[in-house]
Amino acid sequence: MRVLDHPAPPLGLSSDQARALLKALADPLRLQVIEALGGGERCVCDLTADLGLAQSKLSFHLKVLKEAGLLADRQEGRWIYYRLIPEAIEGLRGWLSALGAQCRKPASPCT
Repeated sequence: MRVLDHPAPPLGLSSDQARALLKALADPLRLQVIEALGGGERCVCDLTADLGLAQSKLSFHLKVLKEAGLLADRQEGRWIYYRLIPEAIEGLRGWLSALGAQCRKPASPCT
């Protein structure tokens, strides 16, 4: 069994990194994939059956999520297993939290 290494985004995301993650998550099918992987690692065969997607369509969305840094994979025999990268989720959560904290600041008085 071989685990493929994928660099996780740092916890302190830049705006560009956050935009890339949000763009990957903006598609409803990709969000379904993320939700399906929320319970742990899953085989592609299970994801195609559970999500009702053709393997080619699912593969495209998995590739986008993987390139964004949200997923890691490993191959076992002829099957590929995908899992969320928790650091990516935590990094996005931290970025959104910082944004939320900043938006509460009152405006500077106009001169």
